[in-house]
Amino acid sequence: MLLNLKKPLVVFDLETTGLDLVKDRIIQISYIKVFPEMEGDRHKEERGNIFINPEKEIPQEVVELTHITEEDVKNAPTFKEKAKELAEKFSGCDFAGFNSNRFDVPMLAEEFLRAGVDFDFSKCRLIDAQNIFHKMERRNLAAAYKFYCGRKMEDDFQAHRADEDTEATWRVIQGQLDMYAPGRQEEADRVLNNDMDELAEFSTMNNSVDFAGRIVWKEVTDKDGNVLLDEDKKPRRVEVFNFGKYKGWEVSEVLKRDSGYFSWMMAGDFTFNTKQVLTRIRLREFNNR
Repeated sequence: MLLNLKKPLVVFDLETTGLDLVKDRIIQISYIKVFPEMEGDRHKEERGNIFINPEKEIPQEVVELTHITEEDVKNAPTFKEKAKELAEKFSGCDFAGFNSNRFDVPMLAEEFLRAGVDFDFSKCRLIDAQNIFHKMERRNLAAAYKFYCGRKMEDDFQAHRADEDTEATWRVIQGQLDMYAPGRQEEADRVLNNDMDELAEFSTMNNSVDFAGRIVWKEVTDKDGNVLLDEDKKPRRVEVFNFGKYKGWEVSEVLKRDSGYFSWMMAGDFTFNTKQVLTRIRLREFNNR
């Protein structure tokens, strides 16, 4: 099914030295940039597959998993060298991937910030094919490919390579829209409309404000426990801390009462994205005085 795109969609996948957002680095990024414009009977596409020098050793277990070696990346550009080019290419786009909301987007955000590029993902719709799949069928990418595309993934791709997984993910998303299209499902809660806003909302699995989940959204209630609505008739929400001694406290209230907490977090071992979100809240509250 053709996606109902209002702006470009970047379907992407990363391979990294590990799963730690603070310490690990990207070694491969692959993407398919899908444009709203058509070329014949399909959307215009632009593809990229880039090896990245992580400037650190690739663990042997990662080499065995991805088959990406030190030799593959030793002459590759660093992420800092590619950051501005990628930011320009991804500007004004939405993003899609498989498990991307939990890992790939946060890792990409960290790499941009480490490179000094303030790429604002809060303005992007984030569509996670894994979240859609888990809510509908609860399987992994290989099972998703078999379920939605009717073929074994190992017959078509080499697993754990970003370019291969990206291509598989792109086909899965199209298959999901075909399967859950209006008129194809009897149950109303199994219908998924071809709309980027709906896909992004459906892909969301948590209420995190930052990618690491240190700050989360909390609905505002009155004294009787009734949820208050905003001018758009949606629940009003505030940011609260999700860890430590101020867990459950409004971030804005903590910043007023304990000014040293901001400095402690900025100097602490938190992700750049968490610090970025905290700084934006602090500046907003300062400007709203």
